[in-house]
Amino acid sequence: MKYILLSIAFLCGTLLAYTQNDSISNSLKIELQSYTTKTGTFIETVEIPLLTKKAVAIDIKADHWDTTVHNPYINTVQLFPLELNFTDSTYASPVSHKKVITSHYGWRNGRGHKGIDIDLVTGDSVVAILDGIVRFARYANGFGNTVVVRHYNGLESTYAHLSHIGVKANDTLARGQYLGKGGNTGNSRGSHLHLEISYKGEQIHPEYLFDFSSKNAIRSEQVWVTQKWTHARYHNSRRVSKVTVIKSADEALASLAAQPKMYIVKKGDTLYDISRRNNMSISRLCKTNAIKQSSPLKIGQKLVLEL
Repeated sequence: MKYILLSIAFLCGTLLAYTQNDSISNSLKIELQSYTTKTGTFIETVEIPLLTKKAVAIDIKADHWDTTVHNPYINTVQLFPLELNFTDSTYASPVSHKKVITSHYGWRNGRGHKGIDIDLVTGDSVVAILDGIVRFARYANGFGNTVVVRHYNGLESTYAHLSHIGVKANDTLARGQYLGKGGNTGNSRGSHLHLEISYKGEQIHPEYLFDFSSKNAIRSEQVWVTQKWTHARYHNSRRVSKVTVIKSADEALASLAAQPKMYIVKKGDTLYDISRRNNMSISRLCKTNAIKQSSPLKIGQKLVLEL
């Protein structure tokens, strides 16, 4: 019994020590006692298998990895809500100076602006906001010189209108690492960085995930994304959207019941008809959708009735 108690104490100490080193052995041998007979000295041992936690390698290039198109998920459909997880509490600012957002994510000039525009001077350095691998680095219609970085939680960040691309597809980037210079290429009116955040082809309001103040904070380690934060029609590019981050699955499911009401324009519809049928004024309908009363309606166009 004495030997057994001593062995247990030794086992506990040894296991503690084992967890503090980098041994690659998959078992632990412990000497219990030794004794001598006529044929020699023997040592009683016990071998305990160790369950080691293997590092799981995340292959972010396994799904829809295409270095020739800006959005390889064009024919996929995502289910909501989306769960995103971050391992960091901060991100690297894409520009070194104070971030001034000149246009927010939302409805703009009759179409969706699915990113944010950050002011800069042509030639300013642009860096990756999170660790990742460059998936796309070339000219894209509308975006001009563009770099897309896929991150290890599945997100992709797009940096558009660059004057110079400083990386190539399949390059591994650390957070804050240089990827190009800001500019005014593509469909752009003045030098700025157009920054988009997406998950499997679904653009997400960047300000829902990231605080673009000097804090450079990621809003939560766990974030649930509903369609409210992926549709530009729910937001106005001229103003900051009120952000309340959904941090649990229960909150996300509960929020689905409160999704904005939409109306799809049909043939012959007018703003007057739509506003009358839905008990709202034309001015309120226009303000909610950031359109003018003189704006033409298109069949299939989606209008937000309630936010």
